Amino acid sequence: MTNKLEQLKKMTTVVADTGDLEAIGHWRPQDATTNPSLLLKAAASEAYRPMLDKAVARAIRHSGSDREQLSIATDTLAVLAGKEILGLIPGVVSTEVDARLSFDTAATLERARRLVELYDHEGVDTSRVLIKIASTWEGIRAAEQLEKEGIRCNLTLLFSFTQAVAAAQAGAHLISPFVGRILDWHLANSGRDQFPPSEDPGVQSVSRIYNYYKSNGFDTVIMGASFRNTGEIEMLAGCDRLTISPALLQAIKDDEGELARQLAPDTASSDENPGQLNEKTFRWQLNEDAMATEKLAEGIRKFAADQIELENQVRQLTNNAA
Repeated sequence: MTNKLEQLKKMTTVVADTGDLEAIGHWRPQDATTNPSLLLKAAASEAYRPMLDKAVARAIRHSGSDREQLSIATDTLAVLAGKEILGLIPGVVSTEVDARLSFDTAATLERARRLVELYDHEGVDTSRVLIKIASTWEGIRAAEQLEKEGIRCNLTLLFSFTQAVAAAQAGAHLISPFVGRILDWHLANSGRDQFPPSEDPGVQSVSRIYNYYKSNGFDTVIMGASFRNTGEIEMLAGCDRLTISPALLQAIKDDEGELARQLAPDTASSDENPGQLNEKTFRWQLNEDAMATEKLAEGIRKFAADQIELENQVRQLTNNAA
């Protein structure tokens, strides 16, 4: 019998949740996804130094303000990293819009288009790029417009059924429900210190979304993310895609047991009918979900903080090079 990772790959597209080029080269996943936190960690490696130098040089040539130069530099770094990653994988890479723009549709659109232009400038086939945007109302509206322009989107920081419904209704290419962070909240607020995989709130959330999407013919891809243990991954075997850290990829690979499929389109069933969501309904339903509200806000703050830290590193390099 093959190991569980090989079994998983037969029913689910496996994505690497890392910006580490060596790890991506080792695991050779179909797709890869990055975010400011992963880029910040990866930027400390020697493999990223040529990309940092090129990003800084491009920023210095830009005649704008300090903030504009920094945004050019960090966007360039993200694109150069994405280009490098695409050379290691056959599929797509996700590149994230600055989290500080999560509540500004127009600014998100502008930054997303610039990322695509930078990829195009680097000679990258932009059909292999997904633009990651936080699943706020404003972010979902931006994704809706970008999809119409042929720019495919990955709606991230997704914690609720309401966000998933709105994303599908907007025609988003892909959503990233954060399984582990949902579990984190319930462990902190339920009085329990563990959940069996079958009762894991993050697993149940993704399963609910999967059944709703497949039962209603939505084409939006579901990519479970942010896993805390292999049990969560195993309970979502059969989901469209799963983005998994190198440590958990290794753990699954080391397991020679049998992996049963849990999700499949032909057995999906849901009688939920949330109706067409408007802004008021979306905001109210999100507000009523304390976990999703808190984790969305926390996630945006964390990505924004890591973006700022990355900018601080780039600023120091820029000052040294000037």
